[in-house]
Amino acid sequence: MFNKIALLSICLLGALPDLAQTSCDVLIRNGKIINGTGNNWFYGDIAVAGGKILAIGKNLNYRAASTIAAEGLIVAPGFIDVHTHIEGDEDKDPLAQSFIYDGVTTVVAGNCGASNLNIGRYFRWLDSLRLSINVATLIGHNDVRKAVLGRANRAPSAEELKKMETLIMQAMKDGAVGLSTGLIYIPGTYAHSDEIIALAKVAARYHGVYATHMRSEGSQVADAIREALQIGREAAIPVEISHFKLSGQQNWGRSKETVAMVENARREGIDVTIDQYPYTASSTSISTLLPSEVLADGQDSIRARLQRPEIRKYVISDMLKSLKQRKLKHFSYAVVAYYKPDTSYNGKSIEQINLMKGRKHKAKEEALTVIDIMMSGGASAVFHGMGEEDVKYIMKYPYNMFASDASIRIMNEGMPHPRGYGTNARVLAKYVRDEKVISLEEAIRRMTSLPAQKFNLSDRGLLKEGMAADIVIFDPEKVQDRATFDKPHAYSTGFQYVLVNGKVTVDEGKHTGVRAGRPLRNSTVN
Repeated sequence: MFNKIALLSICLLGALPDLAQTSCDVLIRNGKIINGTGNNWFYGDIAVAGGKILAIGKNLNYRAASTIAAEGLIVAPGFIDVHTHIEGDEDKDPLAQSFIYDGVTTVVAGNCGASNLNIGRYFRWLDSLRLSINVATLIGHNDVRKAVLGRANRAPSAEELKKMETLIMQAMKDGAVGLSTGLIYIPGTYAHSDEIIALAKVAARYHGVYATHMRSEGSQVADAIREALQIGREAAIPVEISHFKLSGQQNWGRSKETVAMVENARREGIDVTIDQYPYTASSTSISTLLPSEVLADGQDSIRARLQRPEIRKYVISDMLKSLKQRKLKHFSYAVVAYYKPDTSYNGKSIEQINLMKGRKHKAKEEALTVIDIMMSGGASAVFHGMGEEDVKYIMKYPYNMFASDASIRIMNEGMPHPRGYGTNARVLAKYVRDEKVISLEEAIRRMTSLPAQKFNLSDRGLLKEGMAADIVIFDPEKVQDRATFDKPHAYSTGFQYVLVNGKVTVDEGKHTGVRAGRPLRNSTVN
């Protein structure tokens, strides 16, 4: 009898670990799993516990606090948006609904040379705020330069360059994933390549990435790509070329040339990738219509220069020259997104605003209207100037990620670019489902494992045991972007469930109010 009891006790004790393993927080049942590798989908279950993926397989035998029936739905890793500008909008909508409803669970901030300067403090603030999305960030060259040189149009001294290097070194130690530049923005446009190379070398020592808004995405785009590749080569740093495109009607069709430059660089051994938003319009400051040398030293200096007749004449001449290069007669391609002094401008082109002001229907008068806007502090704008065939050709390049280039959108604020609401849904609906430019599996790889690998987010981007449980579940036949240029404030639809760090953040298409996001530091920095 004793031996039988002892044997039974041993068997029961041996079974206890197995019994413990049968519990999980969330069990996703019978979905079409696309794991982020680019491989084909397969049917299976996913068990989630403690913010991690506990198991993946068929007919998993787990007791779950919550079960999601995923029949007929795609189960994929949470999307990673590698090019965002959320700074300043985080606490306006901590739910980050414009991203969450588009399937995004992680964003990379600090792009185009603009970032928080103290990354450690920024991460601590994010820890206390608690967003619904995870946040990684780059350190922005423009803000580093402004901290040391202001908006001066000159090269740094040796001492000033050392101060800039120290700021970047501290940012990388605090967890930044790399260095970004915005070389069409003040003061980044005043920096020469040698300055950027020196700073990129610092980021490279901490396994960072060099992400660049290049000096030109229009007629001088080839020179700009060559500079980005030179920086990568000389600093021995991976390169990410931001929002890869061809701006200006005169440049349509050149994507075969520019993509080939990237392909050739990769064959040379340069770790260069690109990202793209799936639209034929860009969005940035209206100030980019003016020559950069006019924009130095702050708003007071800009206003003073633009009041001088000879400077106004020069600016108008430069703007008209650029318009002629675009083969256009009017500034109809430039549409104001947000102008604080007069919101009636929002959603109207410079051509339309010029007529509203009672001016003659001439390009020279429209240039004066742009100057007036700049005299009052400037405006954000949407620029219609890319070709659809170039968008598709660039999209087919396999080392290209998708990015919104957007902030956290605030519903009904201004007339922003619709990419801030619908980037990923648009890819999945228009370019995957409807036009079949790329496959579903390939699109998801570009939204997940490729950006995770590029930006050293080692526990993201794949559905794999032990990885963070950032998961999106959607209907591939119903996923749809709803935001348009005319009506930009509309959330994407079709994403039925979104999990962030194992917490159900979207349940049956509705945000639950859960804010389980966290700062993500460069995983290669100890």
